[in-house]
Amino acid sequence: MAQVSEEREDRVDATGEEPAAAPGTPGPGDAGTPATPEFPGTGEATRLSAAGTAAAEPPVGPAALGAAGEAAPEVKKASKAGRNLPAAIGVALLLGAAIIVSLLTVRYLFIGIIAVAIAVGTFEFAGVLRRVADIRVAMIPVLVGGQAMIWLAWPFGREGALTAFVLTVLACLLWRLPGGAKGYLRDISASTFAAAYLPLFGAFAAMLVPPEDGVGRVLTFLIGVVASDTGGYIAGVLGGKHPMAPTISPKKTWEGFAGSVIGGVVAGALTLSLLLDGHVWQGVIFGVAIVLTATLGDLVESLIKRDLGVKDMGTLLPGHGGIMDRLDSLLPSAVVSWLLLSAFVPV
Repeated sequence: MAQVSEEREDRVDATGEEPAAAPGTPGPGDAGTPATPEFPGTGEATRLSAAGTAAAEPPVGPAALGAAGEAAPEVKKASKAGRNLPAAIGVALLLGAAIIVSLLTVRYLFIGIIAVAIAVGTFEFAGVLRRVADIRVAMIPVLVGGQAMIWLAWPFGREGALTAFVLTVLACLLWRLPGGAKGYLRDISASTFAAAYLPLFGAFAAMLVPPEDGVGRVLTFLIGVVASDTGGYIAGVLGGKHPMAPTISPKKTWEGFAGSVIGGVVAGALTLSLLLDGHVWQGVIFGVAIVLTATLGDLVESLIKRDLGVKDMGTLLPGHGGIMDRLDSLLPSAVVSWLLLSAFVPV
C-alpha cells in the first residue's frame, strides 16, 4: 500500500489533479483518432473527456496489486487495425481460395457460393432484427424466394430474378396475415428490404457468371471491391486523420477514401483491359463506380447496425464478424458491376 500511495503522489501536481497523458496518441480506434492513454505503472487505461481531463482514476490499493503484491501487468493494447488482423487475413484467404477454385474448375459453383452466403446473411439479419427490435422477418418466404431469385437469374437473367422478387413480396404479405395488425407494416417492410438488399442484389452477381467470359467478369467485380476495401483500409490505418462520416462510421476517413479510389481505379483499369479486352478508360470509370458503391454499402450497413445498437451482424467469421458484415460492400457493387460490364463489354 505504501508503494502504491507514493506512486500516486508522484503523479499529482501542485493543483491536486493527476496530469493527463498527451492526446493524439495512435490507438485502436479510428485511423487518426486519439487513442485511450494509460498511466505508467498501472494496468488500467484512463478514459479522457473531450477537454482532456481524466474521466476515471486508475485503481489504487489492493485492486492494483497482483497475487505477489506487485503491480498488475499492463493490459495489452488492441491492434491499431481495430480487429484481430491475423484471423481476418486467414479467413479472407480461405474465402478467396474457395472462390478462385470454384471459378477455375466449374464456374457455376460460384452461384452456389452466392446462394449459401445469401442464405446465411438472411439468417443473421433476421436474427438481429428479432432479438434487438422484435421485428419478425417472414423467414420462409424470404429464404425460399431468395434462392429462387439467385438460381432463376442463371437461365433467365434479370427477368427471372425480378419475377422471383415480386412473388417473394406477395408471399411475405400472405405469410404475415395470421399475425394480426400489430406490427404488420413494420414486419412486411423489413421482409421486403431483406429480400431486396440480400438475394435480389446477390442475383446480379450470379448474372455475371453465365457468359463465356463469366470468370473474367466475376474476377473484375471481386478484385475491384477487394482493391477498394484494401486500399481504403491501409490508407486509413496509416494516415487517416480526417473523419469522412463520424456520426455513421467513425473509422472511415477521407484519407482512406483516397486510398480506396487509387486501389479501385488501378484494379479496374487492369482487370477490365486484361481480362475482358475492354478499354483502360472504361476500367477507370468502373473502378470509381465500384469505390462509390462499396463505400455506400459500408455506410448503409453501419447505419443499420447503429440503428439496432449492434457491433456486428454475426460472429461466424473471426476477425470480420458475420457473413452480412462481408457482404455490405459486395451487394450494391454487384448491381453496378453487372450494369457497367453489360454496357462496356456486351455479351
